[in-house]
Amino acid sequence: MPIIFDEAKGLFHLQSRNTSYIIRVVRGFAAHVYYGAKLRHTNHLDEIINFQERASFTPNTFSDDKSISLDTLPQEYPQYGTSDFRNPAYQVRLTNGTRATELQYKSHRIFSGKAKLEGLPAVYTEQDSEADTLELELFDSLAGLTVYLTYTVFNDIDAIARSAKLSNDSKETIQLERALSASIDLPDASYDALWLSGAWARERHVQRRRLAPGVTGINSRRGASSHQLNPFMALLRPDANERQGEVYGFSLIYSGNFSVEAEVEQFGTTRVSLGINPFDFTWRLEPGESFQTPEAVLVFSAEGLGGMSRTFHRLYRTRLCRGQFRDQERPILVNNWEATYFDFNADKIEAIAKSGSELGIELFVLDDGWFGRRDRDDSSLGDWFEDRRKLPEGLRSLAERVRDTGLQFGLWVEPEMVSPDSDLYRAHPDWCLHVPGRRRTEARDQLVLDMSRSDVREYLYERLSNIFSSVPISYVKWDMNRNMTEVASALIPAERQGETAHRYMLGLYELMERLTSQFPNILFESCSGGGGRFDPGMLYYMPQTWTSDDTDAVERLKIQYGTSLVYPVSTMGAHVSAVPNHQVERTTSLAFRGDVAMSGNFGYELDLTRFTDEEKTTAKAQIEMYKEIRGLVQQGEMYRLLSPFEGNETSWMFVSQDKTQVLLFYFRVLAEPNAPLRNVKLEGLDADKDYVLEESGKVYGGDRLMSVGLPVSHLRGDFSSMLIRLKAVQ
Repeated sequence: MPIIFDEAKGLFHLQSRNTSYIIRVVRGFAAHVYYGAKLRHTNHLDEIINFQERASFTPNTFSDDKSISLDTLPQEYPQYGTSDFRNPAYQVRLTNGTRATELQYKSHRIFSGKAKLEGLPAVYTEQDSEADTLELELFDSLAGLTVYLTYTVFNDIDAIARSAKLSNDSKETIQLERALSASIDLPDASYDALWLSGAWARERHVQRRRLAPGVTGINSRRGASSHQLNPFMALLRPDANERQGEVYGFSLIYSGNFSVEAEVEQFGTTRVSLGINPFDFTWRLEPGESFQTPEAVLVFSAEGLGGMSRTFHRLYRTRLCRGQFRDQERPILVNNWEATYFDFNADKIEAIAKSGSELGIELFVLDDGWFGRRDRDDSSLGDWFEDRRKLPEGLRSLAERVRDTGLQFGLWVEPEMVSPDSDLYRAHPDWCLHVPGRRRTEARDQLVLDMSRSDVREYLYERLSNIFSSVPISYVKWDMNRNMTEVASALIPAERQGETAHRYMLGLYELMERLTSQFPNILFESCSGGGGRFDPGMLYYMPQTWTSDDTDAVERLKIQYGTSLVYPVSTMGAHVSAVPNHQVERTTSLAFRGDVAMSGNFGYELDLTRFTDEEKTTAKAQIEMYKEIRGLVQQGEMYRLLSPFEGNETSWMFVSQDKTQVLLFYFRVLAEPNAPLRNVKLEGLDADKDYVLEESGKVYGGDRLMSVGLPVSHLRGDFSSMLIRLKAVQ
């Protein structure tokens, strides 16, 4: 059993294949003992925490033992107001106005498997034997507050899933002002913090900075996980890199406002805390009610960032994503957005689909502009009725014409938004988020529907389910093109307005669960202006995400590299678009664009009817190639070899689980005159196997490929790339 309880010492030892996580009850407090490389369950684990009396500015929690202070004790779910001055995991306001609480260990239970989180996305088990769960019950007898801390440790995946449920067992109202998912105290501060930052069309760029006294933190106040910052942070030793060194990864399974912080305190320890952003958050707990936090996932790797990423990839690919498409090879698609924008008719769509069919494409996706009177982006969102001006014979007829070309049919929707110029808004102006008497701020000429309202969700369910059931749809792209302002709801009472943003997310998750469950044969892809909501919460409902609206191949190197720090390649939509690129006006070769896009879920986003004969030949070869390699790309182990954030070159590779199939990608942005001769060293191979290059027939030892590498200096010109396939010799 991976959870061992030593009752005499009050010690809980959680073990995965390569890691240990240890908790000890110290004078009634749940204390954090250790998290890192696996330890054998032997004596003296209870001695890992050192106790020592400090100066008077470190308060003494117990008069009979001045060596113990909550200001220095490493804790599992720290509180505010009773001598710990560091960031608390939770804060409450009681009816008498006070905010000091103190949780004490009451009981625990250990069970096989993992329970679902009510109304929230989370990782899961398919068999109880895959994992074990510890639930700690902590109680504040004065406040009547019970907190249940849940830890699930997986046997074969070095990850721990944590969450908290706060229950009001008193007879009075308790106001939550902070309710984080996890907190962990590390014994020193010798770490770099690494996170993913950006903006629209420039998402998930890698940032790295040394920790220093004070708080290093990231967050979102936008009502979404955001383009700007992703709900993930890693702490890594200063000498750690892709291949070696200790790394702790922290990821939040949530799509709304979040906070991740690493606080270095006076004695050089580090407290990491993550969960719903406390900014503009409150939640009233009436007697008998409880609040469930989103789930946090913790990963420890002794094999650098690459080891951390592959753990996240495996967990999120196989135990977060769900449904029949989780393990299936994803279809190659063409999307008409950059080909036509709003200006299309059925004949034009059919022509693009026919061209795609001739190239071997499998799916056509009709993007924005098919509904209401949507000729521009300033009208009709919310009016989910087909536009008979553009499509006189209707959406079903168009889908059938596309299917007659041999392609499946997909559709774009943006359910969470409403245009002021729409029939829906004119009928229900109170259905959007708004503050009475204040301006309703627009972005992209649209407002945000209030997903906390059941009547809004019921309307959207009725309209979308009608479309999905009456039109032969195989794929849905679910978009969301602005962040929240005037975050208030017409149906939420004044004392609960601080709950609006989270209630929005709960409502959205409910609608997504309902639709994806009713239509299991539809492949759903999430999108928010590209990657503005690329987070684990969305992947629970939709197994892939449109990675970025920026389809320039050079920019995509950084975007896809950064995304891969946490998210598996099977979740990344990646398309070839026209040149000059619509976002940065750069011209790159079709071959280069294809190699970058084939490093994700492959597709095209351009007017295929304008391809030259040479471009058709190239695209057809790309499609044929991707059909051969997509299983390895989407389900293989990824190794990042060269970073676009560190130079002119980028390289990554994919290896099958049995290490017999290998795929190497190499990209060079700009040519160099008289450049040094370079090799790229491979990783993840079996050193004792021999591998044959399928293109040349040459055979190399796995040890040689990893120690010496393959030459890349023969490439010529700017924006050059290569794709190399290797296969183990049987």
